[in-house]
Amino acid sequence: MRKFIVFGLLSLALMFTAYFAFVYYVPYSEGVRAGELIKISKKGVMMKTWEGEISQGISGAQIFKFSVMDDDQKVIQQLTDYQGKYVKVNYIERYITFPWWGDSHYFITNVQLEDSPHFK
Repeated sequence: MRKFIVFGLLSLALMFTAYFAFVYYVPYSEGVRAGELIKISKKGVMMKTWEGEISQGISGAQIFKFSVMDDDQKVIQQLTDYQGKYVKVNYIERYITFPWWGDSHYFITNVQLEDSPHFK
């Protein structure tokens, strides 16, 4: 009986580890978006996460909401510096998110300052 309990607990631990590894390392999609960076903030009560928004339309009708992982300090600093400017961001989309990662399924991995197509 004891052998079955130990085997069951080890199986559960292995399944949880495999699930978490899959969610973390296997992205659903990857891509690039561009627009005016209208918001970057650290929010939350218990678990603070970095969240932001990019306006992809002239009137602000298309908003791309994203999160940034806490360990991407370079990206967070660039987003903070580029607030209100036209940027191009690389992102990965995850299958799910956890509360300590952020609200969005989209996570920014790189950000570049771009010339606005509206003011050329």
